[in-house]
Amino acid sequence: MNSKGIGRRLAFAGAVAVGAALAIGELIAGLVEGVPSPLLAVARFIVDIQPPGAKEIVVALFGEADKIAFQVFIVLVAALVGAGLGRLSPKRPDLAAGVMVAFTGAGFVASLREPGVSPALSVAAAGIETLAGIFLLRRLVALASGPAAQASAGVGAAAGTAARTGKTGVMPDWSRRSLLQVGGALAIGSVAAGTFGRILLEKQRAPAVPVGGIPNPQLPALLPSGADIATTDLKAAGLSPIVVPNDDFYRIDTAFIAPTVDRDSWRLRVTGLVDHPIELTYAELVALPVIEQFVTIACVSNEVGGDLVGNAKWTGVPLRTVLAMAGVQSNADQLVGKSVDGFTAGMPVEWVMDPSREPMIAVGMNDAPLPRAHGYPARLIIPGLYGYVSATKWLTELELTRFDTFQGFWIPRGWAAKAPILTQSRIDVPAFNATVAAGHTPIAGVAWAPDRSIRAVEVNVDGAGWAPAKLSTPISAATWVQWLYDWDATPGAHTIEVRATDGNGEVQTESRSAPAPDGARGHHRIQVSIA
Repeated sequence: MNSKGIGRRLAFAGAVAVGAALAIGELIAGLVEGVPSPLLAVARFIVDIQPPGAKEIVVALFGEADKIAFQVFIVLVAALVGAGLGRLSPKRPDLAAGVMVAFTGAGFVASLREPGVSPALSVAAAGIETLAGIFLLRRLVALASGPAAQASAGVGAAAGTAARTGKTGVMPDWSRRSLLQVGGALAIGSVAAGTFGRILLEKQRAPAVPVGGIPNPQLPALLPSGADIATTDLKAAGLSPIVVPNDDFYRIDTAFIAPTVDRDSWRLRVTGLVDHPIELTYAELVALPVIEQFVTIACVSNEVGGDLVGNAKWTGVPLRTVLAMAGVQSNADQLVGKSVDGFTAGMPVEWVMDPSREPMIAVGMNDAPLPRAHGYPARLIIPGLYGYVSATKWLTELELTRFDTFQGFWIPRGWAAKAPILTQSRIDVPAFNATVAAGHTPIAGVAWAPDRSIRAVEVNVDGAGWAPAKLSTPISAATWVQWLYDWDATPGAHTIEVRATDGNGEVQTESRSAPAPDGARGHHRIQVSIA
């Protein structure tokens, strides 16, 4: 029998066995509350220990699909480990079993860090995964190794008989066919079981968000006339709306599954350098004066021209109102928002207390209860700061502290401790590398500099010089604007560039920089072809 062929069969057998063990863990997590997903637990652990710069690379490559890509990567690594175990098992079965124990044990240790974990149930789940993985590894390896190994392992009676009698011509290449059949069925079953387990886990963790469960401040309409300059054609062509619908709003955070938070048992604590710590229920929070405002928020990982930015109408309680109830001490220079899943974001107290902006604890988004994916039941919205230092979702605690004694989640990982959103602009229409008919061609997009506002947007075609674009009526200094430039396009290839000027008169820099450590810089440029 060809040694290379046997090696491939053994690798396949090991990969299937490890994949099946992982799928069993996912299924148990979905069926039994208190047992975390081993895949998500390992993923979260790796996120927590990632080196500086890793986030920038992952988000740049995959955007909002970063979590899915990360999990696929872990599954592929697990399959490679399994392939190695498959090749090791015939020679060192005990060592292969030991590695399997270590593999599932690592998942168990990582799971202990997850919120709501039951250690006893997790031990039992890890034990089932381990036993199933070892059993399947040995059975599949026996199939891959040939009739003699199957006979010694008690697998494939017909093959074993053929091996003993020498009548191998009756069932030629029986082991390969059986391995493909059994292994293929196990692989398909593992995908189905893992997917079903994840669906159950999502449902298990999904809170019941009450319809109409946000206070109605009954304020006048906030969207001014002329705020939207997009025509029907431009909207169809891809120009971003002034207000991004909840389902289309970008999501970047460290939670692989959005946490479940029971609104009735939820509490918001204000602790640290305060005169008297306080604790508020949801009902007590929303009984305070409620405000509404449109605010544009952005992810620091957003590349020039990227879509990790959005504008929404937020309903909630002024943050300073809550902080005043606790009494902020004069030596506190950092406010840390803490999430139920352990995430932390620190922002300057000076920024929060500046009366020129209105930081808030949001409980509603675009006239609906805050969606689970965006922080239900409460999150922070701090105008003008990147989300990683401000926009804590699933908020449970506000701690007043100091920058010299505490660092938020992303700061030790190479990102700046203080990060105002930079002045940026983006071309939405026409699309990059689009082919457009000659003649009247609208060039349009959005520009933002919260909370400094946008004073002007200019467009440059083929380096011929900067020309002013028309701006939509700004909602406030904290929101983005749409812009529109009418271009008489001529046939050929063209380069289009955009820049913005903020309310302070600062022109967006042309010099390019990566998102790390405090946001991407540079002009957005696209190429188009005019037919």
